Amino acid sequence: MNGEVPAVLRARQFLRACPIRVALISMTLVVPCFWQRHIEAGDLGSHVYNAWLAQLIYKDQAPGLYLAHQWHNVLFDVLVLQVANFAGFVAAEKIAVALAVLIFFWSVFALLTALCGQPPWFLTPCIAMLAYGYSFSMGFFNYYLSIGLACCSLAVFLAKGRTKFDLLVALAILPFIYTAHPIGFLFALSAMAYLALRNILPGYWKFSLPVAAVAAAAALHWILAAHANFEIDWTKDAPFYAFNGADQLVLYGDQYSLLVRVAILFGVICLLVDGLLRRREKLPEWKILALPLEFYVVAFAIPALLPENLRTSPDKAWIGLLTSRLTIITAIFGLAVLGRLRPRKWHLAGFALLAVGFFIFLHDDMTYLNLVERSAENLLWRLPHGMRVIPKLSAMSDSRIEFVGHLADRACISHCFTYLNYEPPSQQFRVRALAGSPIALASYVDYEKMIAETHVFTPSELPLTLLYECDGTELTRLCLLDLAPGQTTESAIMAARLAGAPAPSPIATQTPNSINSPQD
Repeated sequence: MNGEVPAVLRARQFLRACPIRVALISMTLVVPCFWQRHIEAGDLGSHVYNAWLAQLIYKDQAPGLYLAHQWHNVLFDVLVLQVANFAGFVAAEKIAVALAVLIFFWSVFALLTALCGQPPWFLTPCIAMLAYGYSFSMGFFNYYLSIGLACCSLAVFLAKGRTKFDLLVALAILPFIYTAHPIGFLFALSAMAYLALRNILPGYWKFSLPVAAVAAAAALHWILAAHANFEIDWTKDAPFYAFNGADQLVLYGDQYSLLVRVAILFGVICLLVDGLLRRREKLPEWKILALPLEFYVVAFAIPALLPENLRTSPDKAWIGLLTSRLTIITAIFGLAVLGRLRPRKWHLAGFALLAVGFFIFLHDDMTYLNLVERSAENLLWRLPHGMRVIPKLSAMSDSRIEFVGHLADRACISHCFTYLNYEPPSQQFRVRALAGSPIALASYVDYEKMIAETHVFTPSELPLTLLYECDGTELTRLCLLDLAPGQTTESAIMAARLAGAPAPSPIATQTPNSINSPQD
């Protein structure tokens, strides 16, 4: 394409050149958003539940709750709420998530095209797997959207023959990235600065940039480890080389780990074969990989040097799962390295087979979690309107995907309240609580105390209904239990199991007087 044509117009030309291919890929891509009644993606249930709370706040039906004026970590929540206002929450969840998936997929595709100089059609199965990887399955949709929009901005910034108009477009996307999540904003801004400096520096001075970036991350690691008065969790369970980007595909069990090992082996074979063929044909070998490989090395090193979780003071919420989140950027640049290969039919065939296996695994796990959520719905909708619920559900065996309890949040919409809702006390989202709210806790200190297994419930904190696994082994078999003064969640569950928990029944009869009976 003509390098003097603005990137935005070239994108339009691209869509006109292959509309059927783009449409078919897009329709196939969003199938996992519609193949079950609910999209099971960790924190997604909390996002949808808190969008419902925001709706109640606008209607003055949520005592003690209010919406903070916040300009980051809110884009997906606002999107869900606005769609739900005219389509309902079941449709809003699917529409918002499908849109997020499409933004992420095509933005990564555009960035790889800009980095590799060719549309990476043979990598579409890989991008699709990444689109439904760890960040998606954990339900980090504000973060997920921010990374997608950051890739879009960088694709325009990197466009060959970039015009001033392209630069303005790339910069204009930055506020939307920040509205979604600060990490995506920092990624886009730092990558732009890196590229700008790289274009200025002559010759071998360019190599000083990756060295400086890794050195800065190492210095931050040293400061946090030795001098910062922060609470920090460093990643100890996995060696540093595990953060190669392929970890984004390890989700609910060991079968994903096996698939990842096969995928890494296949990718290495692709690189080696391409290198041998290029040498035989006397074509440039590793020089074409320079920029993608440089980005990959930096994106690989930085997460390995950062903590997994940290917080600045005991009364603040954790900034959590940093390393696990950031490897999605590592994966994107890993795909950019593969995108420099000369495309061959067996590349596409191999990656497509891997994607088929991945989505079969994902379908099975989403089916199981939908059964769990249906069980929760059947129980919770037997309770009186406005009851307060505490879900205590365990993740599946060998699963990396936490926050299974958030499916109870979504099951409560229009009927009950999950009292230990993380968002208001964390003060990292729009929905906030005043002290004494009967719907949610206002303080993160109080939240941490109440979620602890040793917390003894007092009469002033009750009534509360506990949602738990009846026998502790089968997640689809759930029971309800009214907590009593002097009990902990563990002691209450143990006593119920020892007594032989009866078949689920509507056991709670009292509703806090200050809670309205909400209607959707």
